[in-house]
Amino acid sequence: MKKILVLFLFSIGYSLYAQQFSTNMKKADIVKVCDAVAKWQINHQKEVKHHPLDWTNGALYRGMTEWGKVSGNEACYDFIREIGEKYNWNMWDRVYHADDICVGQAFIEMYRKLGDKRMLQPVMERAYYVATHPSKAPLLKTDAVGTLERWSWADALFMAPPIYAALYTMTGDDVYLNYMNSEYKECVDSLYDEEYSLFYRDNKRIPMREKNGAKQFWGRGNGWVFAGLPLIIDNLPIDCEARNYYIQLFVKMAEAVRKTQCEGGDWRTSLLDPDSYDMPENSCSAFMCYGIAWGLRNEYLAKRTYKPVLEKGWQSLVKAVHADGKLGYIQPVGAAPKAAGRDATDVYGVGAFLLAGSELYKLIK
Repeated sequence: MKKILVLFLFSIGYSLYAQQFSTNMKKADIVKVCDAVAKWQINHQKEVKHHPLDWTNGALYRGMTEWGKVSGNEACYDFIREIGEKYNWNMWDRVYHADDICVGQAFIEMYRKLGDKRMLQPVMERAYYVATHPSKAPLLKTDAVGTLERWSWADALFMAPPIYAALYTMTGDDVYLNYMNSEYKECVDSLYDEEYSLFYRDNKRIPMREKNGAKQFWGRGNGWVFAGLPLIIDNLPIDCEARNYYIQLFVKMAEAVRKTQCEGGDWRTSLLDPDSYDMPENSCSAFMCYGIAWGLRNEYLAKRTYKPVLEKGWQSLVKAVHADGKLGYIQPVGAAPKAAGRDATDVYGVGAFLLAGSELYKLIK
């Protein structure tokens, strides 16, 4: 009797986590799971502790606009428009800080869709001021000024550069491109590891080692960089000479991303020490899938080599979506590897998932 009871309780627990969405890479299946994830987040946004103009939500908004764009899900656009109107399409307070311009990515996309200049003006004014008055602080996370005013950490390469790439293409003003190229390359020179083709999160992390003795390459930190590259490249004209620099970096990183994928299709919070964090980290995994899907669609990556990577990665992501659309295994805000369980979620992970879904949708279509 006791054995039967244990089996019954196990079956109840398993049913709560049973697969609710198909992992097939078919258009209808992608739409179903992405719509569910977007809807869950919109319905639960009032519970989010981050300020609506925070970088965390900036990543979410970019995922929402991309998913709305490819799927026609107007609820995603309505969600962003309500927030933009509430804050008059402004950004967070710190003028130079890369995090605080991130929401501008979604505002630019809203302008592209609706043509309302109110959506564009604040982000353009801020970016122009920074580009024409670049900070002279050292590009170091350990510098009191440089940590705020320079792109001194890997995440910054997702937050700000796509803004400058988009504004350069929209205006034709070289000041945006020149600033982006200069600041980006300095960050790469300081944090990129040539041996592994991966990024340290910031200069404080360079000497750190994981339990297995490996260098500390934070999963989400590298996910930020890898996902940011398509957003930059897509926003630069085909004949832009600088484009090749970002494409070459993307291709090098893609190989490192492929090599650090785990057998189950996920990526871990520490890329070179996956056993110390024996569970997926889906803000990282979603960014990696987004980048791989984009690289395949644009034929920068070989289909034979990278399609299996994408298939396994997407399957792992979808398995982490709860029946109600909640996405789990997302590491909380941080700057270094930490574990996160199935119930752990956050807005930037949802944004990353919707970016992955939107690019996969375009690839399949």
